[in-house]
Amino acid sequence: MKNTVTDCCIGHLFDPFRSFAQRCTKLAKEQRARFYIFRKCVAMLVCWQDSAADDL
Repeated sequence: MKNTVTDCCIGHLFDPFRSFAQRCTKLAKEQRARFYIFRKCVAMLVCWQDSAADDL
């Protein structure tokens, strides 16, 4: 069984038809999107904890 996450990441790094700058740009955009999602999740958890504390 293949690990699609690893295969996907390796595909980004070793794509012979893309220049180094294009690969770096794509990886930077993906990391920015992941960080955005992470930030939203943390904010949601903090707000949820605040509202749970207010109910007590």
